[in-house]
Parts: sequence; C-alpha cells; structure tokens
Amino acid sequence: MTFLPLAGVRVIDVSSSLAGPYCTQILGALGADVVKVEHPRRGDEARAWGPEFAAGGSVLFFAANAGKRSLGLDLSSPRGRAILLRLAAGADVLVQPLRPGTAERLGIGPDDVRAASERLVYCSIGAFGRTGPLAHLPGYDPLMQAYAGIMSVTGEEGRPHVRVGASVVDLGTATWAALAILAALLERGRTGKGCVLDLSLYETALALMSYHVVDAVGTGAQPSRHGSAFPLIVPYQAFATADGELMVAAANDRLFAALCAALDRPQLAQDARFATNPLRVLHRDELARELADRFAAEPSETWLARLHGAGVPVAPVQTTGEAARHEQTAALGIMHDLDGRQALGLPLAAGGDRVLHRSAPPRLGEHTAEVLAEAGYSEEEIAELAADGVVSAGHGPAR
Repeated sequence: MTFLPLAGVRVIDVSSSLAGPYCTQILGALGADVVKVEHPRRGDEARAWGPEFAAGGSVLFFAANAGKRSLGLDLSSPRGRAILLRLAAGADVLVQPLRPGTAERLGIGPDDVRAASERLVYCSIGAFGRTGPLAHLPGYDPLMQAYAGIMSVTGEEGRPHVRVGASVVDLGTATWAALAILAALLERGRTGKGCVLDLSLYETALALMSYHVVDAVGTGAQPSRHGSAFPLIVPYQAFATADGELMVAAANDRLFAALCAALDRPQLAQDARFATNPLRVLHRDELARELADRFAAEPSETWLARLHGAGVPVAPVQTTGEAARHEQTAALGIMHDLDGRQALGLPLAAGGDRVLHRSAPPRLGEHTAEVLAEAGYSEEEIAELAADGVVSAGHGPAR
C-alpha cells in the first residue's frame, strides 16, 4: 500500500533551520509536492550547521529536507517576490518563518499571498507568536527551552541548567504545524476557503511543560530537578548496574511490588514508608538508595531478564547508535536508504507499510528551472532571471 493522502497538494516552503523544514518534510512524505524556496547563493542556513554530512548540507539539513524540490530565489528582489506570489497563486499551502510584520513589509504577508487564491493555507511559524512584548525577537530551540522553563526542570539540583539534548521545541512545533495544516486542508474541503495559521516555538515550549505549568500556577511551587527521575512517580528513574544503566518505570503499587520481588527485596514493598506512591514520593531519597545498592550488584542483562520476566517496565540506557542498530528498530523498518545514506522515515505506518521519504534532500537550486517552467516562465525568462541573480538554476553543490 502506498499512503500518499496529500498527493496533488502543492506546498511552498519559505522556511529555514529546523521547525519549518521538518514540518514540510512530513507533508512531503505524505505525498505533497514541496517546493523549498532558498536564497539563490547561500541556501537554507541549516546547510552550514555543522560539518558536511552529505555533499551540499549538514546532517541537520539532510534530516529535515527529504522529498523536496529546491528553488533558489532572492526574496529581497521585487522580481523574486513577484515569482513567489505567482507560485503561491497555484499552491495549496505556504509556510514561512518571518517575524511579525516582516512578511507584510516584503509584500508576501497573508493578505498579499492569499489575494490571488482564497483557497491557500498560509502558515506562519515564528519565535514568540504574533503579539506580545517579545513578538519582535528572534528565537531558536534552546532559547525557548530557557524561556518556557524547560531548562529549569532538566538536569540535577545544584548543577548548571542544561537543555534537552534533542531539539524537542523545533520538532514539536513542526509536528503541530503539520497537524494544523492538515486540519486547515480538511476544513477547506468543507468551506472551499483556506485560512491563516499562526504557530510559534514559544507556544510549543509552553505546551510541552503541560502539567509543570498547571502545577506552578496552581500551587505556586517551582518544580525541582530530579535528573533522570520523575517528580510525581517513584521509582521512575535510571539506576546504575554493574556494567551500565537501566531506566525503571514502576508506575503503580502493583509494579513496585513486582520490582521489589524481582530484586529479592520484597520487604521494601511492605515498608510503611513506601506503601503508596505519594509516600514513595515523600521518601524518594531513602528508597532510591535502597534500590541503587541492589542494582549495582548485578550486570544489566541480569536485571533486564528478571524485570522483564516480572512484567516491570525497564529499558537499557542506550547510545544513539545502539538504538539505530537495535533489532527492534530494524523490525519496524523505520530506517531506510536515501541516496546511499540511512534516514529515518515517519514514525507511522499505514496499512502495515512504513511511510518513507520519496527522495533525498535537493541540491541548492536543483529544481529552479523545472519549477519556474511549471509556473509558465520561458527558458529565456529563466536564463535572464538567473543572469540577474534573482534565481539560481541548479548550480548548487552536488549531493
């Protein structure tokens, strides 16, 4: 089964970095024709984020731009903006990352772009949102982790604050944007009209804090940092073994009793201090010491076998490479070859088939002539635009 529900949908992607590109990569894997608009000479700034992974871009660029066509286009030029408006008139979705007011000043704001087609879904992915005292500021994932309090609950007490290792704010915003676009297209099917969508990294970061925000507002208490542990459930943390680390999630009284039995410490489940989860939270440190001493006595494989046998949720703390090479990852088929390199498909399957990317990330300007020809530009006009630096016509570095 080929699952391409967005086949026939044209997406104009003016975004860069990670959030916008990852959003449109999702849409591309679902069948959309995604045209990535990049500066004709520099390209997406993410191409230079880190050492070159594949010719033409960093690993971050490679991981967020599969299944797209690249159009090198100078949006600072009036002729470049005119091209964008012409393309948008025949598109279904436009995604842009500009700060509030910038797109309007350039003449590519929602009113300008949707003037030619009220069916267009116009999606803005910003830093802090369209309104408020911070709306004019730029923003990146770690800034949002700092602003929204994510760093305040990450790491260990008494140590410097740290960011979450994965770009959870960027990737979360991308997922919300893709969801919003799908919802807008569904609504358009009923009304015949598109709409304007506004998302921001800051709002996603706040949403990721969820119960932390509700608790802080409701009680006035600042959530503390617990390292690998979870503030509301005990034991729910990593323990060092004789040769590694295991993450244990005994999320209720039954699982706690099973854990104690598997560790040959059944008396802990009978201890009045640890009889219920609220009591275990209250006596977190005492219980953690008891468990840590026991886990340290045997290697990880021994404990994995025992805990799995007892039905206690447990996982080894793996490296990224170990996770990528794990037999479970292979069984799911989520890793696949993309132009000679391994890539991650979408974390979903339809009809039993994995949703994979259909092509490798493009070279800078690789599809400029193709996209412009589809929009009605002649070969002579395209050559003139390229000569004047308004577009780049496929002269980006080879993949």
